Amino acid sequence: MISPLPPGFRLRVLLRGLVLIATLVAVGFLIEGFGFRDALDTSWIDSQIRGKGLSGDALFVVVGALFAGIGLPRQAVCFLGGYAFGFAEGVLWSSLASVLGCIGAFYYARFLGRSLVVTRFPERIARLDAFLAGNTFSMSLLLRLLPVGSNLLANLAGGVSGVRAVPFFLGSALGYLPQTLVFVLLGSGIQVDPVFRIGSSVILFIASGVLGVWLYRRYRHGRRLDAETEAALDEGNSGDDVATRSG
Repeated sequence: MISPLPPGFRLRVLLRGLVLIATLVAVGFLIEGFGFRDALDTSWIDSQIRGKGLSGDALFVVVGALFAGIGLPRQAVCFLGGYAFGFAEGVLWSSLASVLGCIGAFYYARFLGRSLVVTRFPERIARLDAFLAGNTFSMSLLLRLLPVGSNLLANLAGGVSGVRAVPFFLGSALGYLPQTLVFVLLGSGIQVDPVFRIGSSVILFIASGVLGVWLYRRYRHGRRLDAETEAALDEGNSGDDVATRSG
C-alpha cells in the first residue's frame, strides 16, 4: 500500500516532536538545575540581581523572558522589576523581558508547536486568528490592553496564525506598557512612598482596564474573542450593547 503522506513527512513530524520534547526537557532542567524554581522572588532579586551591574540586568531579563514565555504571570516580572531597579529601569528591563517572552512563544508555536497548539486550543486559536487578522498592529495593541485573557495563548495564536511578526510584536509591546507601568510602580513602592505608590498603582490599573474594555467594545469591528473572555468583558454592560445595537 502506498502511503498518502509526502516523502519525508513522517520524518519531519518525528523530528519536530523530538525537538518539542527536548525543548520542554531543557526548560525543566533550567528551572530545576539552576534554581529558577525559586527565581523571581525578592530574596533571589536581592542575592542575584541587585548590585550586579549589567550581568544582573541581563540575568533578570533572561529569567523574566523565560517565565513570561511559558505563561507565568507577566505582572510578577514587572513587579519584581520595580523592586529590583526602581521605576525607570524597572519599566525598561521588564518591558524587554515581556517582549522577549512574547517573541519566544510566538516563534516556538510557529516553527515547532503548531500542530500541538492547534490541536489543544482549536476554537480559541481560530477566534484569536480572526481577531488579529487585518490590522495586526492595532488588534494586537487592543488585545494586550484588555484586563482579561491569556497572554500565553495570544502569543501562541499569533505564532500559529498567518499574522506578520513585526506588527504583532510592536502592538504587543505598546499594549503591555500600561500594566507594566502599574506593576513596576507597585513593586518600587516596597522601597519608597508605599502608600502613595500602591494607591497610584491601583488607580492606574483600574483606569487601564477600563480603557482597554472601552477600546475593545468600540473598535473590534465585529470581531469576537472566546466566549469566556466575551462574558467577562460584557458582564454588566448589556444595556450598553442594546444602546449600541439600536443606535
